[in-house]
Amino acid sequence: MSSADAVAAVLWIGVTAYAVFGGADFGAGFWSLFAGAGERGRRARDLIDWAIGPVWEANHVWLIFIFVVLWTCFSEAYASITLTMFVPLTLAAFGMQLAHAGRKASTRRPWDGVGIVPPEEGGWDPIAPTATPFADNYPVPRMMTAEDIVQVVDAFRNAAYRARRAGFDVVEVHAAHGYLIHEFLSPLSNTRTDEYGGSFENRIRLCLEVVSAVRGVWPEDLPLFVRISSTDWFEGGWDIEQSVELARRLGAIGVDVVDCSSGGNVSQAKIPLAPGYQVPFAERIKRDAAIATGAVGLITDPAQADAVVRNGQADVVVLAREMLRDPYWPLRAARELGHEVAWPAQYLRAAPPHSLAR
Repeated sequence: MSSADAVAAVLWIGVTAYAVFGGADFGAGFWSLFAGAGERGRRARDLIDWAIGPVWEANHVWLIFIFVVLWTCFSEAYASITLTMFVPLTLAAFGMQLAHAGRKASTRRPWDGVGIVPPEEGGWDPIAPTATPFADNYPVPRMMTAEDIVQVVDAFRNAAYRARRAGFDVVEVHAAHGYLIHEFLSPLSNTRTDEYGGSFENRIRLCLEVVSAVRGVWPEDLPLFVRISSTDWFEGGWDIEQSVELARRLGAIGVDVVDCSSGGNVSQAKIPLAPGYQVPFAERIKRDAAIATGAVGLITDPAQADAVVRNGQADVVVLAREMLRDPYWPLRAARELGHEVAWPAQYLRAAPPHSLAR
C-alpha cells in the first residue's frame, strides 16, 4: 500500500462533547458544525463522526457533530437540514454512530465532576442487563425486561433508518466502552439467567439482534461498522478470543468493519496505555475473523498510522483526540509522507510550495 492509500485510510471520530444548547433536540447541530467539524470536515478524506443515542437512556447530553439524538422525526429533519448546508462544503463522507449508554447514563459532564444527575436536575433511571452500577458514583440501573430489550432493538433500527433518510453515508453500532451492548457481552456485567445471559451465545444475542435490525434498514451498498471493546482488561471478563468469534458472527450478518477499541466496562481495570496499544487487537481480529478492522488508540503520528495500514495490521486507522488537537492532521500527514494534496484556494498562501488549489 502506498503512502497515499494510507493517508486516505484515516478516519476521524469526534470525541463526545457532552454539550447541548436549546434543549435535547435542537441547537447542538450548529455548535458542532462550527466548533467540531470545521477544518476537520474539509481535510479528512473520510469523516466519521459520532454519536447518537436511539432512545432516552442513551444519554441525551451527548453531542457529536450534527445533533444529539435521532429519536424523533424532528431531530431527523434537523440533521437533514444541517447536512444539506454542510456536506457541499467538504470532500468528506458523513457517518453516525448509534449508541446506548446503559448503566453509564444519567451522569454528569466530565468538567462538572463525576456523579449522578438526579431526576430533579434532568436525570433519569438508566437500564442495564442487571441492577448493578458501573461504580459507586454511578446510578443503580433497572434490570431490563424482555419488553425493554425489544424496544431497544426497535430503537436502534429506527435510528438507523432516520440516519440514512437524513443523509448519512455510514453508520456504526457502538458495542464498546461499557455501554449497553458491551454490558450484555461481558460476563462481568451480565449475570442474567435468561436467554440474554450466561453462555457466550446468550451474551452476544442482543448485539447480533441490534446489528441485524440495523443492517435490515441500512442500504447494502453503504458501510456498516461495529465498535467493540476487544477486552475488558480484567480477569474473567470479555476478551480477545470472544471478540474474534463475535467478529466472525458480525461479518456473517453484513458488518463491513469492526472498530477495535478496548476497556470501559470495569472501573478498576488497569489498562496498559502506550502508543498503538490496541493495534494488536485489530490485527488479530482482521486475521482470525477474516473481516476488515479499524485500529484506534494513541495513534498520533502520520508515520505510525501509515505503518499500521501499510503493514496490514488494520484496514483503517481511526483518530479522535489527535484531530481535536490538530485539525490539520491529514494535511500534515500528507506532507510528511510525501503525498501531494490540493488545498482550498483561500489557504494557498500557507500551503507548501507548488501546491494546487481545489
